[in-house]
Amino acid sequence: MGDVKNLAADNAVEKIREIAKDANICMFVTDLLNLPLAGRPMATQQVDEEGNVWFMSDRNSDKNKQIENDDKVQLFYSHTNNYEYMSIFGRAVIVNNRSKIEELWTPMAKTWFKEGKDDPNISLIKVIPEDAYYWDTKNNKMVSLVKFAMGAIGITPKDDGGIEGKLKV
Repeated sequence: MGDVKNLAADNAVEKIREIAKDANICMFVTDLLNLPLAGRPMATQQVDEEGNVWFMSDRNSDKNKQIENDDKVQLFYSHTNNYEYMSIFGRAVIVNNRSKIEELWTPMAKTWFKEGKDDPNISLIKVIPEDAYYWDTKNNKMVSLVKFAMGAIGITPKDDGGIEGKLKV
């Protein structure tokens, strides 16, 4: 295990924003009480000033229906090129605010919403983090690769000096 560095308030929001921006796509998991878990890749639209994570979604999707039944969700981010990982557990809220949709609209969103930003099926999902954890070894990529190689040939490597910790928004 590397160094533990728990972050709070603005520092936690900045770390969430950094990893979510770098990774962009997360596995968005709903219906947490039933197995197998219902997960799908989702593009992060924004991490706001309070640390809430925003997504666009079709208002008729299974995920929206699952959130209406149980608002607990888990987000898993993995940015393997930078050796950054993050898990966020929180509550999801479905938002139907046209001005917020306009603010978050990107040309890529037209792939899913053919009528553009005025598509009546667009909804937003705001995930309010309740528990978050990150792993960041990007400053130690070469050390991580050497550790991996050592482990592959049966040598137990020493700690890689990565950083991990809780994020309290």
